[in-house]
Amino acid sequence: MEFKDSKYLCAFLLPTIFFLTCNMGGYWNWAVPVFAFGFIPILEMFLPQDKSNFTPEEEANRNASKLFDFLLYLNLPIIYMVAAVALYLIARVPLTTGEAAGLVVSAGLILSSNGINVAHEIGHRPSFFDQTISRLILLPCLYMHFNIEHNLGHHKNVATPEDPASAQLGENFYGFLPKTLFGGFMSAWRIEKKILNKKQLGTWSIQNRMLQFILVQTIYLAIIFGVWGLKLMLYAVAIGLISSIMLEAINYVEHYGLQRKKLPNGKYEPVQSHHSWNSDHTLGRIMLYELTRHSDHHFKSTRKFQILRTHKESPELPLGYPGSILLSMFPPLWFMVMNPRVKKVMN
Repeated sequence: MEFKDSKYLCAFLLPTIFFLTCNMGGYWNWAVPVFAFGFIPILEMFLPQDKSNFTPEEEANRNASKLFDFLLYLNLPIIYMVAAVALYLIARVPLTTGEAAGLVVSAGLILSSNGINVAHEIGHRPSFFDQTISRLILLPCLYMHFNIEHNLGHHKNVATPEDPASAQLGENFYGFLPKTLFGGFMSAWRIEKKILNKKQLGTWSIQNRMLQFILVQTIYLAIIFGVWGLKLMLYAVAIGLISSIMLEAINYVEHYGLQRKKLPNGKYEPVQSHHSWNSDHTLGRIMLYELTRHSDHHFKSTRKFQILRTHKESPELPLGYPGSILLSMFPPLWFMVMNPRVKKVMN
């Protein structure tokens, strides 16, 4: 890992802002979302995009470096600290409703960017250690089923009507959200049930990971209830819900309107680099561990974040991820900007 790769420390900007401002009260409690959806989109409009790829030799060296892995693992204690500090301040410090909401939204955003996003990257690695870290990160997000659905469902069905995380052309975010939240959970349940059936195990077996996830998440919330009571437990649920909503907002912009063709044999064509929206906006890339090079991630999901490539044939979002998410909150504007782009890619 070279000095220039210290740029990935920018991924810790949101937690740093949170810890610096969380006890200042007032509007400061909203510093994280203002930075994420105000400062970053504006800055990305002026910063140059980086479309360079690494040489095979550079890729091999970066792939072997453990420091990139360490940066990912470091997010595990950070997200728990963020959630704990937010809940502690709400429980112990007199706050207005707006101040408490600011802490909840801030914590939820961080649990999405530094939590689910990192769990997504690590969760593609097969080792027991990485799978465990991924699930521990997903725990306070209350989204542990993502570990099953994303790897075995989304990557198989992406850019098809069978994928609840792939938005269809003309589908607005507010209609997409309940579909993907509920559909993703049910998809994970069906996948796990199928796996258990192949092992000749019952759905209600102790080896059912979905039941394990539900149990662990229930224990997590029960501990918060035991320490701080029902009100704080509901705040913990809200933090997890916001993190999952942010994840699904990312899913929405990553695959909106893109469709794989159905072949004569009834199967869909293989996933190609033009079945995901790409973004080479530099700041979003480094703050999200290259998630914005999503086309290459779906093209080869085992490729680590530090060597993801950009492809000339990949469709480009007009804005970086934060700006695109913000745009998607206003469906008429989103459709006006994106629908012509979708039709151009799909034709």
